[in-house]
Amino acid sequence: MDPVLAATLGGAVGLVIGAVAVVATRWSERSSADPEPEEPPLPRGVGEVLSVLRSIAVVLDASDAVVNTSASAVSYGLVRHGELVHSELRHLARQVRRDGMIREAELDLTRGPNTDASAVMRVRVAPLAVSHVLVLAEDHTQARRVEEVRRDFVANVSHELKTPVGGISLLAEAVLDAKEDPQAVQRFAERILVESARLTRLVQEIVDLSRLQVADTLHEPELVDLGVVVAEAVDRVRVGAESRDIELALLADEGLRVFGDGELLTTAVTNLVTNAVNYSGSGTRVGVRARRSGDAVEVTVTDQGVGIPPAEQERIFERFYRVDEARSRATGGTGLGLAIVKHISNNHGGEVGVWSQEGRGSTFTMTLPAAADRPIADDEPGRPRPVPSEEKSSA
Repeated sequence: MDPVLAATLGGAVGLVIGAVAVVATRWSERSSADPEPEEPPLPRGVGEVLSVLRSIAVVLDASDAVVNTSASAVSYGLVRHGELVHSELRHLARQVRRDGMIREAELDLTRGPNTDASAVMRVRVAPLAVSHVLVLAEDHTQARRVEEVRRDFVANVSHELKTPVGGISLLAEAVLDAKEDPQAVQRFAERILVESARLTRLVQEIVDLSRLQVADTLHEPELVDLGVVVAEAVDRVRVGAESRDIELALLADEGLRVFGDGELLTTAVTNLVTNAVNYSGSGTRVGVRARRSGDAVEVTVTDQGVGIPPAEQERIFERFYRVDEARSRATGGTGLGLAIVKHISNNHGGEVGVWSQEGRGSTFTMTLPAAADRPIADDEPGRPRPVPSEEKSSA
């Protein structure tokens, strides 16, 4: 072989071997370097566990992005477009990720971007993996509302009981001071009777309302003739209405029947009629109408009284709420009558509403599910017993 050609071939082979050696060296260095850290995966079964939890559940990664969530988190407005909405929750998640300590808090969180509605959330945040965080939340809005209602109820009961009890105490002292004056003693004694009757009525209505709230539903509903219920309720109020020259007009369709408690329904209608009479002027008319409306039965009580301002109409079914304090106290009202009507209606699967305009009177409507049409016997349980005329006259 030509020496020049052999030298050229040897040089080329050497260059190839050198290049291969360099590439191999660099590949070896790269393969021996530490691999880039990767986000550790979530523990197996996390998705299945979240799907059966009653609490709202959200899993966040190291960048606070949502990697798994329950459907309720979206419906409650906690998660939107794959991100945790509320900065308070993100702040808690970062604290837990930093020190690994479980944290709990109760937060008032909005339920959407364009709404004033909010929810009270009891939140628990815990580490789930190296950098993942689990956020659990429960809606405690109703529990807080119940607690506020309970506190208000206790405060209102205490206040309402102080008035008649204090009045009776003062009147008793006045009787002792005026024991030498028979006319003064008689006047003070009559006032004591009025205050004691008011106290008795207040205590009874508090007991009735408490029972209705505890019961929630009727245990043994019976078939009730609503025509008899409405007639009995009107008769209970008739004497008081006539003393104030207020006409009571009753119109009830035949065959109106519902399942429930006859005495409770009579109490509800009586409260509505009494309320109408108390807030009506002399020489006016109160109308009571009972009729069938589709699959429901409606009892409406209409008066020509002073009416209710629109701002007050949403609150009149609250316990101890009075639109006109002076008139209510003058008529002996306790502020519980309409609250009792509301609970009786709800316990019978119905509802009660009001239409009113100042200066034009009010109309209260109690709607109840109608029972299946069938005859009702006179001695069937659940039918209110009408009071005979001789019993009424002697009462």
